[in-house]
Amino acid sequence: MIRTHNNGELRLKNVGERVTLIGWVAKKRNLGSLVFIDLRDRYGYTQVIAKEEDFENLNQIKNEYLLQVTGLVQKKDTPNPKLATGEIEVAAEKIEIVNTSEQPPFIIADETDALEDTRLKYRYLDLRRPKMQKFLMKRAAICRSVRKYLDNLDFIEVETPVLTLSTPEGARDYLVPSRVKKGSFYALPQSPQLFKQLLMVGGMERYYQIARCFRDEDLRADRQPDFTQIDIETSFLDQDQIFEILEGLVKQMFEDVNGVKIETPFKRLPYVDAIDRYGSDKPDTRFGFELQDLKKYVAQIDVAALKQAAAFKAIVVNGIANSMSRKNLDGLNEISSKFGIKSLIALKYLNGTLEGSFTKFFSESLKKQLVSDLKLQENDLILMAFGPYEAVTSSLGAVRSYFGKTLGLIKEGTYDLLWIVDFPLFHYDEQTQSYTSEHHPFTRPRDEDLKYLDSDPTKVYGYCFDLVLNGYETLSGSLRIYDQKVQRKIFKILGLSEADINRKFGWFIGALKYGTPPHGGAAFGLDRLTMILSGTENIRDVIAFPKNLSATCPMTQAPMPVDEAQLDDLGIAVKKSEE
Repeated sequence: MIRTHNNGELRLKNVGERVTLIGWVAKKRNLGSLVFIDLRDRYGYTQVIAKEEDFENLNQIKNEYLLQVTGLVQKKDTPNPKLATGEIEVAAEKIEIVNTSEQPPFIIADETDALEDTRLKYRYLDLRRPKMQKFLMKRAAICRSVRKYLDNLDFIEVETPVLTLSTPEGARDYLVPSRVKKGSFYALPQSPQLFKQLLMVGGMERYYQIARCFRDEDLRADRQPDFTQIDIETSFLDQDQIFEILEGLVKQMFEDVNGVKIETPFKRLPYVDAIDRYGSDKPDTRFGFELQDLKKYVAQIDVAALKQAAAFKAIVVNGIANSMSRKNLDGLNEISSKFGIKSLIALKYLNGTLEGSFTKFFSESLKKQLVSDLKLQENDLILMAFGPYEAVTSSLGAVRSYFGKTLGLIKEGTYDLLWIVDFPLFHYDEQTQSYTSEHHPFTRPRDEDLKYLDSDPTKVYGYCFDLVLNGYETLSGSLRIYDQKVQRKIFKILGLSEADINRKFGWFIGALKYGTPPHGGAAFGLDRLTMILSGTENIRDVIAFPKNLSATCPMTQAPMPVDEAQLDDLGIAVKKSEE
């Protein structure tokens, strides 16, 4: 028998038993003639005690050697309350070196100072760290909870194709060349969107899948080129009924995985209000500093650029004015400039007076009005911005988020769940003078807005929604278009010609002709959800073998060039870089 128990299992009730353990050496300590070894496996640690005189191989043993130990469980003289097995130890009778190890490139423990690329290069060692194993176990627990909940509601788990057709869904596709049809390509799915809708056409009614998805886009801290969705679709339900199912799933998941009870139903906030009040469509509402509209004061301020601005807004940050130096304010400008506002207007309310260079444009009566309307208190910092609406709201929203995090206003272990609803169906790009989908092109327009599709698409709102958790978008969903005429019209607004529609979506549009039921659904981002429930801010922590920010795997070195023979089989020639 390789082992009788794992390394997190033994307790005082096992004292006197002869056991066999196996595990990696986490730490070895020589104390005179006694040697203490902390043996580690996925379940925890067990301390092994051995007399140096009894074992010839003790001096050979180093960290990360794999040992098999047989011995007697005994009570510790001095318990270790930090370990589940801290009240016992195993007095070794036999120690066998199962395998040796080179010196690892970093310390294998929860706290390590290794650079992330080093950890990713030696990911198989990084995964031995208990913290990393807990992340992956949390991910598995989420999947178990999801399956249990949805199975009980008559949902059917169905796999959809990984090799499919390239369709415009918002990001670049990863293309896969066909050897059989040279010059033709499959695409890896950005989501199972069209196929899950076809499952509804096929009468499945309730589908789910823990689905692998792929998007060739610039990476951010919480994105990966290949990621996983908890994908859900239903027929014959309205938006409120879908919300009820999804809220129940989240409630069950939180209780199963983190032992946390959350209240339902979740708050709802229209998209336009989220932008106007928080400067973001994924706000964290666990703290204040809401954006305040100052447009009504413009007539009293003699600044030409301000009078031409589409928006004039402010946030008030309480109790920090005295501590804000010029350097601090420059740092805030660095944040806001990324969103289009190069320089914020900073005012301080000190000793009952508004201070700041911009106050030279204020009359005394306006100052009093601002103090009253903004409910200013001593030592408040006021940050103002004017300009294009989107730039003003997103800049102040980003600064608001910065203060929420840096001022410690967010209570650890709390969860803020919020539906963002009633998104605009389209975004109009002034530069290209074209429309793009705010969610995706299969989102159903609100019935009352259908009349605007021909006259002014910017007035059309959709039956679409996001679920925001602690300032992260964790789910996106919508009711879907089930009328082929409406779907064609949406494609044309997005700039697709009749030929484009038939070539890229003809097979899908064709399916809508055959009694398509009203349907809708959503998809959770499993990676991001696991990240939040695990209490880490690094999405790569919760993925077994992730890519870095360059979309490269430091361990395998993927992507890499392939042999010319492989390219010849595919009929592909690689264009050499000009570098």
